[in-house]
Amino acid sequence: MNEVVGSHDLLLITLDTLRYDVAAELAAAGRIPHLARRLPGGVWDERHAPGSFTYASHQAMFAGFLPTPAAPGPHRRLFAARFAGSGTTAEGTYVFDTPDLVSGLAAAGYHTVCVGGVGFFNKQGAFGSVLPGLFRESHWEPEFGVPSATSFEAQVACAEKVVDSLDPDRRLFLFLNVSALHQPNWFHLPGATRDSGDSRASHAAALEYVDRHIGRLFAAVGGRGPAFAIVCSDHGTAYGEDGHTGHRIGHEVVWTVPYTHFFLEAR
Repeated sequence: MNEVVGSHDLLLITLDTLRYDVAAELAAAGRIPHLARRLPGGVWDERHAPGSFTYASHQAMFAGFLPTPAAPGPHRRLFAARFAGSGTTAEGTYVFDTPDLVSGLAAAGYHTVCVGGVGFFNKQGAFGSVLPGLFRESHWEPEFGVPSATSFEAQVACAEKVVDSLDPDRRLFLFLNVSALHQPNWFHLPGATRDSGDSRASHAAALEYVDRHIGRLFAAVGGRGPAFAIVCSDHGTAYGEDGHTGHRIGHEVVWTVPYTHFFLEAR
């Protein structure tokens, strides 16, 4: 990452609440072609989330603790704060001297931008301003939020405007929190109703919706020049497994998440 930071734009996409099993099944079935094209061998990396809900997980990721590979480690991290005794900081890890990766990249000359999604990014009060407040530029509108059936399209349009307005010689760190997978998501499944509610099937349909539009985001960022992208979930969610619904619980479907990273080359 020491060769990437400074020479490449950086894109971090968190597919909020996406379960690993659903993501893996859809990739194998050819139902998310735009994402699957970016996966090594068409397969997601199985990882463990650093937190069981959005706020905790993003605080950890912004400190450099991305989801950890599920296989036994230790596993070298891409980014890390300078910290004595760190067992996962290694040659090739980009080490920053600030409290978080966002300010570390800003100190390295990056323009940092957040396009928020779920409520922890809505800037409606002090608590909803903590995470977007890490960035020099942040955006949130009600259409980006979880009740919107067109949330991701609106977020991508915002990101495109950010990219178009930025000095081409300025490096960009763009973070986008995708809200479409989070409940409620029933409206993404044809035939579902508010009364029928959310389900594993509507969760999958929401990922298909995201896949239909994510190519625009890759094209916008890749069009500026070389870029490095990370796409992952921050945590999963339960749909009745062992009697559980939702997240912020220590269940396998919550802790196990999909992850990938790849280079976006200029068009």
